[in-house]
Amino acid sequence: MTDELRTAALDSKAWPYEEARKLLKRYPDGKPDGQPVLFETGYGPSGLPHIGTFNEVLRTTMVRNAFHALSDTPTRLIAFSDDMDGLRKVPDNVPNGDMLREHLGKPLTRIPDPFGKFDSFAAHNNATLRDFLDRYGFDYEFASSTDYYTSGRFDDAIRGVLRHWQGVMDVMLPTLRAERRATYSPVLPVSPKSGIVLQVPVEVIDAERGLIAFEDEGERIEQSALGGLSKLQWKVDWAMRWVALGVDYEMAGKDLIDSVVQSSKIARVLGGRPPEGFNYEMFLDDKGEKISKSKGNGLSIEQWLTYGPEESLAFYIYREPKKAKQLHMGVIPRAVDDYWQFRGNYAGQATKERLGNPVHHVHDGKLPDDTLPVTFGLLLNLVGVMGEGATREQVWAYLANYVADATPAAYPELDRLIGHALAYHRDHVAPTLQRRAPEGVEVAALERLDAELAALPEEASAEDVQNIVYEIGKTGGFTELRDWFKALYETLLGSSQGPRMGSFIRLYGIANTRTLIAEALGKK
Repeated sequence: MTDELRTAALDSKAWPYEEARKLLKRYPDGKPDGQPVLFETGYGPSGLPHIGTFNEVLRTTMVRNAFHALSDTPTRLIAFSDDMDGLRKVPDNVPNGDMLREHLGKPLTRIPDPFGKFDSFAAHNNATLRDFLDRYGFDYEFASSTDYYTSGRFDDAIRGVLRHWQGVMDVMLPTLRAERRATYSPVLPVSPKSGIVLQVPVEVIDAERGLIAFEDEGERIEQSALGGLSKLQWKVDWAMRWVALGVDYEMAGKDLIDSVVQSSKIARVLGGRPPEGFNYEMFLDDKGEKISKSKGNGLSIEQWLTYGPEESLAFYIYREPKKAKQLHMGVIPRAVDDYWQFRGNYAGQATKERLGNPVHHVHDGKLPDDTLPVTFGLLLNLVGVMGEGATREQVWAYLANYVADATPAAYPELDRLIGHALAYHRDHVAPTLQRRAPEGVEVAALERLDAELAALPEEASAEDVQNIVYEIGKTGGFTELRDWFKALYETLLGSSQGPRMGSFIRLYGIANTRTLIAEALGKK
C-alpha cells in the first residue's frame, strides 16, 4: 500500500472509503488481541438468490477492500445464511409448490428440495448463492444458521438472551401491535411433534440450563432451547449473532432500518456493541416495485450474466447505493457502456480521481489492460441489422471494417461482449424491431445520403461519414436535427434510438448501408 494511496483514501468522498473510516474510528488502535475486523452479510434462503442478494456481498466487499487501503488490520467476511428460519410462504418461482406447502413453518434445512437436487430447499439455494460468489471470486466464509445452532456454537449466546429476557422484551414489546405482544417470544421453539418453528409464548424455566416451556398442540412442553431445538426471533437473532461472533460491520436495506435500530438496542442489552454499517436503497423492477425473492420479479444473477459481463453488474451495483434504482433488462446495455467509459478514463486520472472512479472499486484498483474499440450499443445495432442467425464469426468479419487486427485473440473482452450482444439481441431486441417506411422530407434525405455515400471510398473514416450525415440533417428540411437521426434509426435500424451513425456506417460498411437505404426506400 503506497503512502500516496493511503493519504488519498483517508480523504476520499467515495462511499466505500467513507464507510471504512467508520471502522478506523471504531478501532483507532486496531481490534483487541490482534483479532480481525469482522464483516458480515446475511441471506434468507427462502427463495432463489437474486442480484439484490449478491449486491450486499459485493458492496460489503468494496468496503472491506477500502478498509485494507486504510489499515493493515486483518479482516474476515462471513456470508451468513438464515437457513434455520421457518418457511412462511411458497415462492412463486420454484417448482413443486404443493409439496413445499406441506412443509410450511419448518426450518428451511428440513424441507425437501423442490428441484430434487439437494438434501433440502435451503441446501439448494445456499449452493446457488455460493456457486455465484465463488465464480465471482469473493473472499468469504460461508456460515449456516442451522449449523451454528445445532452444533451448540450459539448456546452461550442463547443463554444470554434467556438471562436478559426482560431487557429484550422491554426493547421489543413497545414496537409491536397489541395482538402480537400477547404471543411474542424472543425464542421460537422447534416443535418436537411437527418440526415447525413455533410462534408461541415461552416461559424461561432455567436460563443457565437453557430450559424453556411452551404449549404445543394443547400440551405443555418443557424442552431445551439449546442445540438447535429452538431459534431466536428475527431481530433478537440478528443481535445475538452480532454479539456471539463479534461482527463489526454489516449493511442492510432501507426496509430493515427499524430492524437495525431494535437489534442494536438488543445487542447492547446482551452486553455487546452493534456493528457499523449503513442502509442502502432497494432495487426496483421495471414497474417501480420492490424486487422480491418470493415473487421472482427481479433479474436473476444468471440473466444479467447472459446479457452482460460481471464487471458491468458490479459497476451498476456500486453506483449511488442510497438511491433507488430500477433493475431490469433495459439497464444492462447502458451499464456495460458506462463501465467501459469509466474504465477508459482511469489510466489518465490522478490517484484521488481514481479512488472516486467506480471501476477502482469494481477491480480493487487492479484493472485489466484490455481496451474496447467499439461500444456495446454499437455492437447491438450491428447485430440488429445483420438479422436472424447472425454469428460471432460474421460479427468479427464486420469489425474488420472498423478495427485494425480485429481478432478474438487481440480483443478477448470484445469477443465476450459479442456473445452477450448476440444473446441480448436474440431475446430482447429482435422481437421489438420494426422498420418503418420513410415519409416526407425523409425520402429525399435518404436518397441524398445514398448518393453521398456512393461517392465515398469504402474505407472512408467514421468522422467523414458523420459529417455528411450531420450536414444532411441541417440542410434537409428537418425542423430539428434530432428528427433526422430518429428517422435514420426508425427506417434503417427499426428502433427509436441508435448509435452515432458515422461509427455505425463505418462498422457495417458503406455498401451494406446503401443496401439498407435501398430497402427503406423500397428499391430492393
